[in-house]
Amino acid sequence: MVFDILTIFPDFFLSPLQEGIVRRARTARKISVDVHDIRGYALDRHRMTDDRPFGGGEGMVMKPEPLARCLQAIAVDHDRSSIILLSPRGRQLNQETAQRLSQYSRLILVCGRYEGVDERFRDRYVDEELSIGDYVLTGGELAALVVIDAVTRLLPGVLGCSASVDHDSFSRGLLKHGQFTRPRIFEGVPVPDVLLSGDHRAIATYRLIESVRITMDRRPDLLATARFTADEQRILKKEGLLEQVEAIVQESRSKLSHPG
Repeated sequence: MVFDILTIFPDFFLSPLQEGIVRRARTARKISVDVHDIRGYALDRHRMTDDRPFGGGEGMVMKPEPLARCLQAIAVDHDRSSIILLSPRGRQLNQETAQRLSQYSRLILVCGRYEGVDERFRDRYVDEELSIGDYVLTGGELAALVVIDAVTRLLPGVLGCSASVDHDSFSRGLLKHGQFTRPRIFEGVPVPDVLLSGDHRAIATYRLIESVRITMDRRPDLLATARFTADEQRILKKEGLLEQVEAIVQESRSKLSHPG
C-alpha cells in the first residue's frame, strides 16, 4: 500500500510516521508514505497556495493550480488508487470505510486548509471527501494520519495478531468488552473470576454480554448493524438482553423512517 500526502506542512508528519504500527509497517515494507509539499508547485515566487474567496467572505481558499500541479506530478493509476480530500464536508470515516480503502494499492490524501479548496479542483480531481468527525480542525493533516493508521492496521501482516482485527470495536457493530491484565487485584478490585477460569466458552459468553451492554449504554446506534449467531441470540435472550437490543434497533429504524 502506498500513501501519498499532499500538504503545505510536510514537517507535520515527521514524528508521527516514525512511531508504533505505522513505523513498523514502513520498516517491513508493508506500506510506503510519501509526503509532497504543495508549496513547491505554486506559480509565484512567494509560493502562494491560498487566496481570498470570490464573492467575499471570511478566511482564505486553497488555490487550484498548486494542488493540481502537485497531483499531476504523481503518476496515478486510477483503477487501483483513490484521491481523497480530507474535509469537514466529507462522509464520516468508519471501520467499513477503512476496510474498503484497504483494498486499494494507493491512497492519495489531500490535506485541506483554511476555508477549503477551490471547488473546481475538487470536482475535477477528487474521488471522495472524508471527515473524521463532526468538528473542525485547522487542517486535514491530523485526519490524514487517522486514515493512514486505520487503514494500515487492516493490511495483511501488519498486526502481530491478525485475528485482533476481526474483534476490534466497530468490526461487527459492537464496542469491545472490557480488558484486564496483571495484577489480579488492583486497588482492591479483582479481575472477574470467569477470565481466570480457563473455560473458553464461558469467557466468550461473558465477553459477548459485556460488549452488548457497553454498546447499549454508549453507542446504541451501532446495534442496527450488529449481527448475532443463533447461539449468541440464545445467550442474549437468557440474559434478558435480546429484547432490549431488538427494541433499540426498532426505535432507531423508526426514527430513520419518521425523522420528524
